Amino acid sequence: MSALSALEDALENRWEALWARLFDREPVELVDALRRECDSHAVVCRAGRVMVPNAYDVELAEPVHEELTRRGSRVGQALTDRLARHAARHGYEWAGPLTVHVRRSAEVPNGRFRVASSVMPHVSADAFQRVGQPTRG
Repeated sequence: MSALSALEDALENRWEALWARLFDREPVELVDALRRECDSHAVVCRAGRVMVPNAYDVELAEPVHEELTRRGSRVGQALTDRLARHAARHGYEWAGPLTVHVRRSAEVPNGRFRVASSVMPHVSADAFQRVGQPTRG
C-alpha cells in the first residue's frame, strides 16, 4: 500500500468516525451499504475492466431523513462522493454518469434505510424534449 493510499484510508476512517458521532451511525452504515451494493453488482468485462451500476436509490426512513436534513447535511452529494472514491480505489468503471438519489420512504423494511442500484444508460441532451413542445416526426 502506498503512503498516499494509507493517508487516504486514515482520513476516510476519521471522517466516518466523525459522521458516526454526529449522526448516530446511520450515514456510516449507509455508506457501507452503498459500497456493498456496488461491489455485489460488479461485472468483470475483460481483464482489468470491471463495470458497476451507476444509478443508486437510497430510501431513508422518515425519522432518519428528518434527522439528516435537519442538520443541513448534503447527504446525496456526500454519498455520491464517497461512492466515487470507493470505485476509484477498486478501479471500477461506471456504466454511465453516477447518481445517488436520496428520498424519504415510509416503507423501509428495517426502519432505517434501503439501497438499490441499477444501470441507467447515458442519454444525450438531444433525447430530451422541452415540456409542452410537440414531437417532431
